[in-house]
Amino acid sequence: MLKIILFNPRSAHSKHRIPNSILQVGASIHGKYDYVFVDGNLEQDPWPVLQRYLDSGYNVFGCTVMPGPQLTQAIPYTKRIREAYPNVTTIWGGYFASNQYKAVINSGYVDYIVNGPGDEAFPRLLHALEHNPSEIPSIPNLIFKNGGQIIKTPLAPLLDQDQLPPLPYDYLNQFYPLKRYLGRTFLGKRTTAYHSSMGCPFTCSFCAVVPVYNARWKGKSAELIYKDIKYLIHEYGVDSVEFHDNNFFVNEKRTVAFSRLIRDEKISWWGEGRIDTIDKYSDESLALMREAGCKMIFFGAETSNDELLKKMDKGGTQTTEQMMRFADRMKKFDIIPEYSFVLGFPAETPEKVMEQIDRDIAYIKQIKAINPETEIIIYVYSPVPTEGSELYEQVTSTGFKFPEKLEDWLAPHWQNFDLRKNPLTPWLTPAMVDKILGFETVLNARYPTVSDFRMTPLKRKLMQRLSELRYRYNLFKFPVELKILQRLWKYRQPELEGFLME
Repeated sequence: MLKIILFNPRSAHSKHRIPNSILQVGASIHGKYDYVFVDGNLEQDPWPVLQRYLDSGYNVFGCTVMPGPQLTQAIPYTKRIREAYPNVTTIWGGYFASNQYKAVINSGYVDYIVNGPGDEAFPRLLHALEHNPSEIPSIPNLIFKNGGQIIKTPLAPLLDQDQLPPLPYDYLNQFYPLKRYLGRTFLGKRTTAYHSSMGCPFTCSFCAVVPVYNARWKGKSAELIYKDIKYLIHEYGVDSVEFHDNNFFVNEKRTVAFSRLIRDEKISWWGEGRIDTIDKYSDESLALMREAGCKMIFFGAETSNDELLKKMDKGGTQTTEQMMRFADRMKKFDIIPEYSFVLGFPAETPEKVMEQIDRDIAYIKQIKAINPETEIIIYVYSPVPTEGSELYEQVTSTGFKFPEKLEDWLAPHWQNFDLRKNPLTPWLTPAMVDKILGFETVLNARYPTVSDFRMTPLKRKLMQRLSELRYRYNLFKFPVELKILQRLWKYRQPELEGFLME
């Protein structure tokens, strides 16, 4: 008899959002198998908890793994389980496992990867393990080793999201009181995280989502989203929502229908979208969204270079002119555009790399001049290019390689790589990285993020005054005084841990 542990490794010390990834997997086996949730974000030390379950006979370890901080628990714990409990089957899922599958499978302590959605693959794998292992190669969405060879089974079509079983919130509540996941953010006092869709219909050549979903997207209906959110509102007092879809706003009709339904609930919400998609929305749709509580939308602006945007394959329609115009347009609706930029793309010469960095900095300042409310997120370019793309060829031609051994991802420099803060990219010199990070420090002082609600008006004013000359005259070297203040006041950087939650 199979008994399953579903483990969510710690992603951040203060990030206590509902673990939707393992909750979704739990829904697929609810009522069919004995399973438990272990959330590394809420456990001081998850290992004794895992050990207790393993000692009591739990024999399947399922672990979700995103790039970055989750690896610090996922890798050593899975290895420990293999050594101490060799008969336990280990299964990983998540973007890291799918994109770095060779290192994961060749480690010898991960038996299977669920490659993409596990709504059907995971329960079918469990059934095959229990009754007929010879069926495993016929199950879609799996990666495993057979006779020394890595096997990738075909990707299954995305399922109708309205036909999936409901998320077992009440069952999760038996392990961790749901109120511990509903913290205060700039959106509201009891903010929850929610996924309303799977995948993304676009093929950006740098995106980790593309190899898993291949331009496929399936969304829940507006009615089901509303039903789920209304349940959380009335059962747990939720007053705000972060939609963590890869692309919440794919379908204007769905967005409008949801906005009409949720409008009377008086909640605030945030989601991720594309500029060239939402720019096609009518003014009436945008006004309705704001009336229904849409407070901020995250967009991948990426770069000030139209040629680079084409290389990224951003759908072929996003332009730097459009990004500026759209930032201006959003002022009319009081919706905050949150633009993320990636600085430090490879180029033919070091001079051209630096030239593009300077160009991006100037462009970001133009965006801020047009709409000062625009939130700016800055990343240093860390390649996750899709094989076969122009960016992939450009990156690999420089000699860049990912680690071949899974344990190597635990090295501090690779942890920073996953956070896009200190990449090991051959074309970026220390001076270039220092310039990017120096600009980020000055920008964050001149325009402190609205999402850090702990920043008092006095603190904001002081940082703005101290950074004014640096920002105006591009003096980004050694902004020590600003870093001291930001560290002293524990200034929040949304790109590292999402919105501040207390």
